[in-house]
Amino acid sequence: MSHAPTGVQDRRTPSPGALSSRALPRWAPLGFAVAAIVLGVGIGAAAGLDSKIQWGLIAALLFLALSYVTTTVVENQRQAKDRLATSVVWVCFILAIVPLASLVWTTVSRGAKVLDGYFLTHSMAGVLSTEPGGGVYHALIGTLEQVGIATVISAPIGLLTAVYLVEYGRGALAKAVTFFVDVMTGIPSIVAGLFILSIMLIADLGPSGLMGSLALSILMIPVVVRSTEEMLKLVPNELREASFALGIPKWRTILKVVLPTAIGGIATGVMLAIARVAGETAPIILLVFGSQLINTNPFSDPQSSLPYYIWEQYKVGSEASYDRAWGAALVLIAFVMILNLVARGIARWKAPKTSR
Repeated sequence: MSHAPTGVQDRRTPSPGALSSRALPRWAPLGFAVAAIVLGVGIGAAAGLDSKIQWGLIAALLFLALSYVTTTVVENQRQAKDRLATSVVWVCFILAIVPLASLVWTTVSRGAKVLDGYFLTHSMAGVLSTEPGGGVYHALIGTLEQVGIATVISAPIGLLTAVYLVEYGRGALAKAVTFFVDVMTGIPSIVAGLFILSIMLIADLGPSGLMGSLALSILMIPVVVRSTEEMLKLVPNELREASFALGIPKWRTILKVVLPTAIGGIATGVMLAIARVAGETAPIILLVFGSQLINTNPFSDPQSSLPYYIWEQYKVGSEASYDRAWGAALVLIAFVMILNLVARGIARWKAPKTSR
């Protein structure tokens, strides 16, 4: 009886469950996307659908169907499932990016009409809200002062609280602090404003930028605590133990070893907390009241801010006020974007350097 030579079995036709040797070209996903868009537009137009969002959803479903069916036919079902999962991720990413891109485009296109040097260096003093003119200078000053004071208040408190939880916190007190930090993370901004408003009524205090800063600091503290706590946990324990082995006390180890190692992440967390509260409107409406004039003293009298200015101008309802509202929104987005870029720069600058 003759035996088949070695290796003949490997050249046989693969079973249905084996992987196929055929593969789609690398540009296949792009082709599926183009075909899905064309078909989605055609189906939407033929069905009389006016909403471009409906066209996009149809195209997304067609993209998933084309990817799965074509890959199943050409390659195999295992690769088809893998490509389907990848396609779902891409579709979800695009669905998340499209509203953001639309928001940025609308804000830039409408806010650029009034955004110039005059708009940034003048207030609304002597300008009717229904008429063109005026600027955002008084609101920009208010935002910088209110957010600055809130940062001065919340950053040290949040930092020290995080140091306590990571380095010293044990027992019931640490659990209670952690619980209250978690609760404060989900507090609506209007609740923080009402809390400070109740203190104002009891102490017979008037509206001012300081009152708004106190409400903003309540919102900032849990963000700073959580971000700082995570950064401190990332510091290797070997650094602490090496410092203790040299006879250095714990407080000095924290000050000279732990905090400098985590300073990049801590600064990033503080910047993100600032960006989080820079757009809050409800506490400012309750506690600061807003003003058309330039008020550089945050400790007395009403003071405007960028979120309040946007709400105030949009409420007027005229074409000029709408333009000013979009211009202020563009300034606020630029302010938050600059803070995020600064945070990334600090994190990269202070990141631990690895020696080659």
